[in-house]
Formats: sequence, C-alpha cells, structure tokens
Amino acid sequence: MFTVKRYWLFSVLFLSALATVTAQQLPYQNPGLSFEERAKDLISRLTLEEKASLMFDQSPAIPRLGIKKFNWWSEALHGLANNDSVTVFPEPIGMAASFNNDLVYSIFDAVSDETRAKYHNALRNGQENKRFLSLSVWTPNVNIFRDPRWGRGQETYGEDPYLTSLMGVAVVKGLQGPEDAKYRKLLACAKHYAVHSGPEWSRHELNLNNIAPRDLWETYLPAFKSLVKDSDVRQVMCAYQRLDDEPCCSSSRLLQTILREQWGFKYLVVSDCGAVTDFYTSHKVSSDAVHAAAKGTLAGTDVECVWQGYAYEHLPEAVSRGLLSEQEVDKHLMRVLEARFELGEFDEEAQVPWAQIPMSVVNNEEHRQMALDMARQSMTLLQNNNAILPLNKSAKKIAVIGPNADNAPMLWGNYNGKPVRTITILNGIESKLPAGSVVYDKACDLVENKLTQSYFKRAAFNGKTGFKATYWNNPDRSGNPAISVQISDPLKLTTAGQHEFASGVKLEGFSGLYETVFKAPETEEIVFKVGVTGYFELFINNESIAKYNNWRTLPTRIPYNVEKGKTYKIEIRYAQLNNWQANLEFDFGKEVDIDFTVLINKLKGIDTVIFAGGLSTLLEGEEMPVSYPGFKGGDRTDIELPEVQRNCLKALKAAGKKVIFVNCSGSAIALMPETQSCDAILQAWYGGESGGQAVADVLFGDFNPSGKLPITFYKSMKQIPDDFEDYSMKGRTYRFMDDPLFQFGYGLSYTSFSVGKARLSSSKIKKDETLSLTVPVSNTGKRNGTELVQVYIHKTGDVNGPLKTLKGFKKVEIKPGKTTDAVIELPYTAFAFYNENDNIQELTVMPGEYEILYGTSSAQKDLKTIKITVN
Repeated sequence: MFTVKRYWLFSVLFLSALATVTAQQLPYQNPGLSFEERAKDLISRLTLEEKASLMFDQSPAIPRLGIKKFNWWSEALHGLANNDSVTVFPEPIGMAASFNNDLVYSIFDAVSDETRAKYHNALRNGQENKRFLSLSVWTPNVNIFRDPRWGRGQETYGEDPYLTSLMGVAVVKGLQGPEDAKYRKLLACAKHYAVHSGPEWSRHELNLNNIAPRDLWETYLPAFKSLVKDSDVRQVMCAYQRLDDEPCCSSSRLLQTILREQWGFKYLVVSDCGAVTDFYTSHKVSSDAVHAAAKGTLAGTDVECVWQGYAYEHLPEAVSRGLLSEQEVDKHLMRVLEARFELGEFDEEAQVPWAQIPMSVVNNEEHRQMALDMARQSMTLLQNNNAILPLNKSAKKIAVIGPNADNAPMLWGNYNGKPVRTITILNGIESKLPAGSVVYDKACDLVENKLTQSYFKRAAFNGKTGFKATYWNNPDRSGNPAISVQISDPLKLTTAGQHEFASGVKLEGFSGLYETVFKAPETEEIVFKVGVTGYFELFINNESIAKYNNWRTLPTRIPYNVEKGKTYKIEIRYAQLNNWQANLEFDFGKEVDIDFTVLINKLKGIDTVIFAGGLSTLLEGEEMPVSYPGFKGGDRTDIELPEVQRNCLKALKAAGKKVIFVNCSGSAIALMPETQSCDAILQAWYGGESGGQAVADVLFGDFNPSGKLPITFYKSMKQIPDDFEDYSMKGRTYRFMDDPLFQFGYGLSYTSFSVGKARLSSSKIKKDETLSLTVPVSNTGKRNGTELVQVYIHKTGDVNGPLKTLKGFKKVEIKPGKTTDAVIELPYTAFAFYNENDNIQELTVMPGEYEILYGTSSAQKDLKTIKITVN
C-alpha cells in the first residue's frame, strides 16, 4: 500500500523536475509559483466562454493553453465506483457499525491509492479523463439518516451527528492525503449540503420551510462544519431541495453566511447533478437557463453538474445582460483552477509524487484484508436465543437459503466498483464445512411473491432457439453491423470487467437489436423481466410497450397478455449511453405462485437453516424509477421485511427448524416478527467483496461480533412520524425516542461484559479544559471479546433538547476474566448545545448541570450516570 509515509520518498522527483523548469514557461505553467498565482495568470488568458466551460463538471480541453479535459464527477463511496477490478469495501452504514474511524481512515487512504493508480494508468494508455475516473471524488455523504425509509441512508454513517462527523473527517483525510504535502492526493466532497435525507421522489421540488433552528444546528449541520473545520475538505456539494424557499445551490445563507463567513470555507462548491437546471425546470425560481446560471454563481456555486445541457453555458450571456460581472465569474474560476493546480493536474507526472503509485496497489492483499477486517467489524449481532451461535463446524448437514445467500451484487452496495472476486454468504459458509454438507436453495425472491418460469427457449428466430442479436459500433444502429450472433439463454450482458457484448463490439457508443418470435402455449399473462443501464425499448408486433433510459440497472416487471397459438414478434432496441457501463438483463415467461412445501420437503432431516435475506440496492437507493409494494422511487413506504421473506421464515419456524436470519440491508428493518420466527439475527449490511466471509466467520465463531447499530431499529411504522417530508427531529432516532426494538449503539457478543463505576478527572469543567472519564470494563464470559464503551451527554432541565447525544466512545478488547479501563476524553466543546434563549446561530456551552451517561448502548438500562457542573 502506498501510505502517506511513502509520499516523501517520491518528493525528490518533484525537486529534480522543478530544477529543469525553463525560462520559456508562462507563469501558470511554472510549478514553482503558488497555486493562486498560477490560477490568476491563467484566468487572464481565457475568454469568457472558456471561463464558463471550465465551470462545467465535464470541462472541455482548451488546447491553445495546454488545458486538458477534466471531470469533476467521480465516486469513491466505499471504493472507486464505476470501475472494475478495484477493492470494494463495506457500504458506509456498515463501516459506521464498526465505530472504528481509524480503520475508516486507512480504508480511504487505500481507496485514494487505487484511484490515483488507475487514473494515471489510464492516461498513460491513451485514455482521456472521463467521468468516474478522475481525481475529484464526491464523497463522503454526511447527511443524517433521520428516517429509515430513505433509500440513500446506506451511503451515510448513520443517525448521529458526532459519529457521522468523526467518520466523515476520517474519510476526507484518507482521500486527500497529508495537509503539508504540496499536492492533494484527491479532492474529497462533503455532500449533500444541507438538510437532506429524502424522500427521493420529491427531492427536486421539496421545500423545507419549517426547520427548527435547534434541529438545523444540532442535527443537520455539525458534520458539515466538522469536515470544513477539522479535515479541510476541498469540496462541498449543495443539495437539490429548497431550504426556506431557496434552492440550496442558490442559498446565500448556506453558501455564503454559514459556509464561508462563519466556518471559513475557502474552497469549491459543486452542485448536485441537475440542481442548477432545477431552478427553472422544477423549483420555478428562475425563468430560464441564463437566470439560473447567474443565480447559482452569485450565490456561490462554482461548478455545475448536469445530465445534459449546462445552465452555466449561458454565463457569457448573463454577463452581457448585466446579471453578473465577469469579475464575479473570475472569483469562482479562481477556486476551480486552484483546485486543479493543487492536484498537480497541470504539471508533469514526474513532479507529482502521487502519480508514481503503481497499479500493483489495486486490490492487493493488504486492501483485501482491510475489506475483510471492516466487514467483520461491521457485523452486528441482534439476537442469539439460547446461544445458538456460534454454530458447530461438525454439523452433518446445514441449509443455506434465501435471496441474498448467493447474491454477489447485493454485497457490493450502491455507488460501487466491481471487485476482482466476491465471497458470497454461501461461499463463506461452504468454506467452513466439509464438501457436501451444505444444502442450498434460493427459496424466494427478495420481494416478489411469484417465480417466473422462463419462456426464453420457447422463442426462436429463423429456426434457431432464442434471440438473434445484431450489433453496431455506433449508438443509433446505422450503417453496416459489426456482428450478428444467436443467443439461446436469457440475456445477462455487461461491459463491466471490459467484457464486450459480443466479439468486436466496442465497450462504449454501441447499439444492438435483439429479435425473436414467440408462439404462446396458453392464453395467459406473461411478464418480461428487464434490467438495463442505457437506452432500452421493447416492441411486441412492432408496437412499443416499454421504454427506459436508465443510468443504473434496476429490475423491471412488464406484464403482457397473450393468446394461445398466436405468434408474437419480440424486438429489443438497446444503446449504450453516456459514460455508464452497459448492462442488459432480459427474460420472459409465466409467473407461478411460491409454495414453500417443496422447500420444506427438501430440508427434511436438516435442523439448522441459515436464511440470508433482507433488501438490496435493487430495492433501496437513489431516485429509482422502479417501485414494488413497500417501495417507492428508491425509498420505502413500509419498513418491515418484504412479505414473501416473512412467510418463508414463518414456514421454516412452523417446520421446527432452528433459523439463523442474516439480514442484509442498508437501512433499519422492523424485525419484530423475525424476533419470534428466528433463533438468531445477524445484521450484515452490504458487506463488500468479502462480506460473505465475514458472515461465515461470525456464524461459526472464528470472529466474535463487535458491531454496534449506528441507527435505531424501530418496532414498526407506528414509531415513525407519518410525514416523511417533515424534517422535525421529534420522535426520530435515539436522541428523541427511547422505546425502539433495537437501540442505537446496541450489539451482542459471544462473551459478556460488565461496566463498573466510572471515575472523572474533575466534577467541574471550564473553557479550554478537557475531562477524562475512566470506565472499568470486565469480560465476565469465556471468550476474548471487544466492547464499545459509549458516552452520552444530556443537559439537566433541557426539556426540548435531545434525551441524550453521543459525545465519545472507546473500543476495548478484553480477555476472559480481565478488566480494562476505557479512557474517554471529553473536551469543553462536548457540552455545546443550541441555546434557545439566545438568537445565536451556533452551538454554545451553557453553564449549569449536565449528565454524563456511559455504558454499552444508548438504551437507558445499559447506561450509568455521573453529574457534572459546567462553569
């Protein structure tokens, strides 16, 4: 791994290269000048039209000045996204369950190594700088996961501002590299600023005009402030929705008053993709693109991201009409160009130490081990009746069933890359047991109550089974085809891993036509099952019945009625678009009801069943066009486990099986029924490339679980405020409700711990002081184990504030029969809350009595209390 310590080994390259700088260089080309001086000189040489183009997220090259094409939009949520053969770490919500921000730092140091290596390798091989392989990465997501219905909560570090802040700072420092280095390793981005956590379906129109100041300052803003103040994050992304009638990307209050004036942010503001064009297409606060461009720029948005059609393309017109000055454009462009200079992107590779990171770091053994270590530490044991876990490896037969048991893409989460190899839950369990002792069955779908009997092989074209596929190396099926092939099995095509759809077909900019004829065996409803990234249109007898243009592969069900004996010409038109990897999945057939009788018969003689289910990113995610019962646009309308899975678990319980439920999800599920139908419940999140190995290590006792919930698991929908669009924190998260199914900070171990009486270094604290809390923790069980000591604070008499709020934690590893002191430092600022009696738009420390609560979860029964006076 190319660690920061090795950075200085390469710095000599810069010094030697600097010595060769010639006098003929223009000032902006001189690496010996400051980034500010270089940016200022370059701006003086640009036309207004060129200046505007450099504020696009896909900035074109300007050859006359040697400016290369540059893309601001890459993703590194838990590994370099939309790239192949990279290390895929657990989804952030799983990383948060580790409560290990040091490991998070190491992981994102590794991610930045892999990104730099792949970026420079691509340039050396003649590839242009394109979306998703650049030095600007739009992560971390430090929004607060306030409502379990939000599909993107999986991208966050949970519901707590303090934990989110620590994790976010670790991410940024790992990505950007040491602050005293000349060049940034990457540019990280704090998103989505601010007050954003769903719903997905209304984010382009939503207006949040009743946010209480206390919720704003205590819940929604602390993580952003921490990333600005404590990690020097180089980018902040403004969100889609409006706050107090103003879109976030045109909010002077957010982008100027708070971000720059109060917090001192000096760097770049980027828009969420399409957020500026939303001014006139969705929010209706601007009349057209010209006014939107001026509005966004004047408020402080420096770079505009779009799907198509830049509003900022109209900045020259806005200047000519007097809506803003060219000097205003220059001010924003300074931040844009300084950031590019800071990456070393204008300098020769030999001068930039990060450019020397070799491709050998990508998915190396050290990174693979980190992915496994984090997956293990994320595993959160919620229930273990009669100590059924860990399982005995000598079991003659064990069943592994469920829709997530052998599901590799589920483990990858969202905003993901594709790993070299993935260990599924089934793979992991099979590695623990003798060959032939595992019985596998998918058992049911994630959400659908029916199974599809495929008719793919009943169709034929020119007497050959399946579909005829014709491909063109252009996006509009024009001219001579590149190749035609016959496909006899359901379509499952992808360019991921540099795989061609067929021999000689390009990886980008291609199109395809798939044709067949189907003769209906019965008069019935059939369904077409589709998953597509790109352009897709389905024709039946020359009539278009479905059309999609998706930027991610999502499952789609298209029903269609057929008549017995009638023939149907089926035609699919496909094209790869934009920079997205091409994917096409297609099958069709008859749906039949699920009967668990067959499954139960298959499991005769087997006592223990591991059911791997839950959700996947096919169901929860960002603004998804496909909806199922209980799901809408990537969010959920029901937080229970999908009905088909609940029914399967009930059938297993009724058959007398011992059921271990491995729940894979990026959000909290109301598991009340499952606490009755299952003997053990392991929350496994989306565990990354080694997630299945981590699950197996925990189930069979090779790793003692230590994960703790970073979000509240509610009993039912009744415990959540009805209005998803209401951003009041009342009744949400552990800080404002205290009767959930599983508390924030909760997680079981295979051993037991007891917490003794804590000792405080002082009973009082004043400004600039730090308290030391020493908590004795004993391992009272029979195995080595790790406990997380958590410290919460509550201001006595503060009836409107949180019940408690996390302010510190410490992981301690303890041997059986031993006691260890967990020492947790509490600075004076740990006692800062919002003062409702003053009109101060900030958190302040108020004098008075406070309660320090410490223990092993946020549940009141797991906490002890010490009182302290703040002077």
